[in-house]
Amino acid sequence: MRPAPRNTTSLLVDNIGELVTNDGRGGDPLGVRRDAAVLIEDGQVAWVGPARYAPAADRRIDAGGAAVLPGFVDSHAHLVFAGDRAAEFAARMAGEPYTGGGIRTTVGATRAASDDDLRATVSRLRAEMLRQGTTTVEIKSGYGLSVADEARSLRIAAEFSEDTTFLGAHVVPAEYADRPDDYVGLVCGPMLAAAAPHARWIDVFCERGAFDVDHARAILACGQAVGLGVRVHANQLGPGPGVRLAVELGAASVDHCTHLSDADVDALASHRIDCMCPDGEHTTTVATLLPGAEFSTRSPYPDARRLLDAGVTVALATDCNPGSSYTSSMPFCVALAVREMRMTPAEAVWAATAGGAAALRRTDVGRLTPGARADLMILDAPTHLHLAYRPGVPLIRQVLHNGVPR
Repeated sequence: MRPAPRNTTSLLVDNIGELVTNDGRGGDPLGVRRDAAVLIEDGQVAWVGPARYAPAADRRIDAGGAAVLPGFVDSHAHLVFAGDRAAEFAARMAGEPYTGGGIRTTVGATRAASDDDLRATVSRLRAEMLRQGTTTVEIKSGYGLSVADEARSLRIAAEFSEDTTFLGAHVVPAEYADRPDDYVGLVCGPMLAAAAPHARWIDVFCERGAFDVDHARAILACGQAVGLGVRVHANQLGPGPGVRLAVELGAASVDHCTHLSDADVDALASHRIDCMCPDGEHTTTVATLLPGAEFSTRSPYPDARRLLDAGVTVALATDCNPGSSYTSSMPFCVALAVREMRMTPAEAVWAATAGGAAALRRTDVGRLTPGARADLMILDAPTHLHLAYRPGVPLIRQVLHNGVPR
């Protein structure tokens, strides 16, 4: 029986060969439906079902038997910056190790840039992402590292995303190199006060050469005290306490997770919950993996298989930034995750959509079920498998964001 048409402007996407819903029905995390259709009303998914039962709509998009997926959710990106570090990349490819020290180069360029220049960079990268299927992106500060520059970075980021992250604790800037305690005081005091009105999250790079665990804990606690959610950069350059700190503080996500001990994996697994339904709340700490960074730094890839087999919730993100991962392509990261991190194509697609939503504690994106935001992509391919099967090929035929073709 067909559902009755509704009195509102509507759009029907039908003749879908394979529809990835991420509804988890029947034990299939992707919730794949064949020969399907999606009805969109007022920017939301209103109905999903067999194409033969699709309701009438004001407009129609014929998917031509192709695959339709939720828009990618990129939960870790650094888009507010100036300049580039192509020479640094070339040096790494010639054998120099990555240490994270180049961040200060970008800080200098960002501080010298105008608001319009920074805004133009964010706009360009956001458009690149949208063309490649990313409909939701988290945007961090972290290349200003002064009160005024961190605040303006977040103001600009908020023009492009509702998920903005204060990363004043990216590295200690040069002028505080001999006074890290003083810089932590600045981050926890005037900088946080200026940044918090424009941020949803707070993040710290808890790593050798950046912030130790005591400084990281103090900064994150200050952010929590003013209502910001917690995210943590951890265990990228080597083993360390960052993953367990993230779990201790109930962080939504701990990102990189390249060098993990058994205790780290156990901590993440023990705090996992199975509530991934639309009406549930994600209280687990998600392990967000960033394979673009390993690709661009010639570093070991995270062992996603180890995390998944332990029951840890895994997300994929680009880590788009000018130094260690200058890619805006989630399809590229999906292909890397399958080839280099031992994920199945289905696991990688879930991690890049529903996993990213879990890392942002969002239930309105990363899925195509009634009530979700109508963010989707139509592939030039019959199934989601082609995202990893055909790496480097522009397979995104069309993107809908908030139900609007882009």
